Amino acid sequence: MKSIRIGTRGSQLALYQANAVADIIRANHPGNAPEIVKIKTTGDKILDSPLSKIGDKGLFTREIERALIDNEIDCAVHSLKDLPTELPEGLAILAFGPREDVRDALVAQDGMRLLDLPKGATVATGSLRRRSQLLNLRSDLNLVDMRGNLNTRLRKMEEEGLAGMLLAYAGIKRLGMADRVTEILKPEVMLPAVGQGIIAVEARKDDRDMAEMIACFNDTGSRKAALAERAFLRRLEGGCQVPIGVYTSLENLTLTGMVGSLDGENIVKSSSAFEAVDPERSGVELAERLLKLGADKILDEIRAELN
Repeated sequence: MKSIRIGTRGSQLALYQANAVADIIRANHPGNAPEIVKIKTTGDKILDSPLSKIGDKGLFTREIERALIDNEIDCAVHSLKDLPTELPEGLAILAFGPREDVRDALVAQDGMRLLDLPKGATVATGSLRRRSQLLNLRSDLNLVDMRGNLNTRLRKMEEEGLAGMLLAYAGIKRLGMADRVTEILKPEVMLPAVGQGIIAVEARKDDRDMAEMIACFNDTGSRKAALAERAFLRRLEGGCQVPIGVYTSLENLTLTGMVGSLDGENIVKSSSAFEAVDPERSGVELAERLLKLGADKILDEIRAELN
């Protein structure tokens, strides 16, 4: 049997995703033996600072990609939303897995929903995108940063007496903790991150054997949505730590995006047609529309403030 080394972060969710890919390989290519290789990234090592303060490109992927380039692993499994839009030379995303629920979720004390939270309630989120949209909806809330895996954050929320926290519903659902969710927020209320809910398999661009091995994991709808959303982010020159949200509706063939200020007071939002035959052009056109509406000024202010 040939060993296939799958690189991943060591969190419970990351291991779930890597094992899902390993199961696909075992089922469809029985002559291969997938091996999970855990790699600690910069984002995993620095837990006492907000992500926006320690940089935004490759925080959860750089070390894994280095292992790919150095031939220490054969492929890498990521949450697509963690992958920068520009990949290192020689690497490529070879598969976009079926998209899980794209929405964000509220986990709150006493089963409360967003509008039920009392004035001044403390809510945790490590995402500037969620912070901007949440403050736009509820400027009276007290928002605090929180890092760590899902179990750690749930424990901290209870120990510190927080009213609630915002998370990606996909991760909670994949780990079998959907019963902790008190409200799932529709994209109309809170636009998700680029590629949220999609598992990406990255490998060396010229590795045809690996491309063939994971081809059955590739989902056409996920791929088209991912290409559109990543093109949208790339045109805005935004990173994962900038308040940018986007949602592709494959049912309605629309693409909706937003850029918001850090305090949530100024949000530019718009929708445009999603062209499945040229998803990247769709993403760029939506980005151009937002820039004309003033997103460029918001982004300039954010970059100046974060730097």
